[in-house]
Amino acid sequence: MITWLGSCLQYKWQKTLGNYIAVAGSDSSVKIFDRHGQRKNELNLPGRCVGMDWDKDGDILAVISDKSSSVYLWDANVNKTSQIDSGMRDQMSFILWSKAGPLLAVGTNKGNLLIYNQQTSRKIPVLGKHTKRITCGCWSSQNLLALGSEDCSVTISNQEGDTVRQTSVRSDPADVQFSVMKTDERSSPGESTVSVAVGKKTLFLFNLNDPDNPIELAFQQRYGHIISYRWYGDGYILIGFSQGYFVVISTHIREIGQELFQAHNHKDSLTSVAISSALNKAASCGDNSIKIHDLSELKEMDAIVNLEDETQGLDQLSWTDDGQLLAVSTQRGALHVFLTRLPILGHSCGTRLAYLTSLLEVTVSNRVEGEAPVAVAVEVEPNFIAVGPYHVAVGMNNRAWFYALGDSGVERLKDMEYLGTIATMCLNSEYAAALFEGKVQLHMCVSLHVSSQSGVIVCVSMSLHVSSRVV
Repeated sequence: MITWLGSCLQYKWQKTLGNYIAVAGSDSSVKIFDRHGQRKNELNLPGRCVGMDWDKDGDILAVISDKSSSVYLWDANVNKTSQIDSGMRDQMSFILWSKAGPLLAVGTNKGNLLIYNQQTSRKIPVLGKHTKRITCGCWSSQNLLALGSEDCSVTISNQEGDTVRQTSVRSDPADVQFSVMKTDERSSPGESTVSVAVGKKTLFLFNLNDPDNPIELAFQQRYGHIISYRWYGDGYILIGFSQGYFVVISTHIREIGQELFQAHNHKDSLTSVAISSALNKAASCGDNSIKIHDLSELKEMDAIVNLEDETQGLDQLSWTDDGQLLAVSTQRGALHVFLTRLPILGHSCGTRLAYLTSLLEVTVSNRVEGEAPVAVAVEVEPNFIAVGPYHVAVGMNNRAWFYALGDSGVERLKDMEYLGTIATMCLNSEYAAALFEGKVQLHMCVSLHVSSQSGVIVCVSMSLHVSSRVV
């Protein structure tokens, strides 16, 4: 848990990889943590952070502040921070990377826009895109940019900043998103529908191929106002409402306006919804609990997480792209991260089992022999595990870490690098055999004495009684 007491937080998971999370509180800084909660870096800003976003590959974090015309860029690959001058003379209010290229959009309080190409360093300033503050936006997969503003309009621009479509809405737009509506006839490829929450009361659907016939959906008053919504599957929308309701609708023209699913997930209030397409799950948070549903069977509650200490309530939910970690911020300024998917990873030796129980923990147990389970804290998130009578090894790529399992506890012995990516590893009482690139490398678990066996080998196993170095 990470805490900035007394304020709500902004935070963003690194896209694609999910190795880092950037967090901003009420102070003039953005702190970057790795997925295990260790602080990696800190960006000190001249004022409060008003927006941040990761580029599509998770390489660059872009941050804007309320007291600077600069955009701050943190490069995750080299752990370095740089700045670019936006050239904007009014306060920046919005920032978003394209999901299809190296383009960064920055909006301002007076409705101006900058499109910056990270690859070429080209800046395209667009004055007067809107007449009031730009508050929200979304890039399409075809590099169209939809922006919502306090001037009660939504613009759609190309990557050069030219307006290609524009529409007015009745009240302040929020949460602009691109997606594809379900239609009976074939439509042009790509994300052709722009959706926007209007005045927190209605959902406005604007089809770029049919701009004269937008659809505006209203909902039952008892639900309260729209908090957030997410598209998923074949044209479905999940909507979270302030009074705790969780509703699913379809955008198929024959079903539009019909509720396909509704649940009163939270008694007093709902503050956020999130969807993980990798897990095929949806989550909502409110009061002091998180509720998780399987999207293929929404009526079944998959999990409930209660945070009893968060008496002031929860705030925002967000999953990593791979669905492995779910973060929730709270009204008092804390950030909790939960493990929602763990790779199934394990190995056996006789009746002894070693298996992954957390991202950095392997448990070794032998129920047949009545041994108490032993938790081994490991240095790396492994993609293989090997266990023997007296040792356990974990590793990834071409590297492995070895631990001794003794009566007095677990002792880290050493780590080793191999000449190729390890496909599998076996241990007996003295030796480790690592299979990589059709070869086996054999060495003692404790010393570094090494023997190699050449020729193409596709699998390896080891008897517990082997003490010879011949495979």
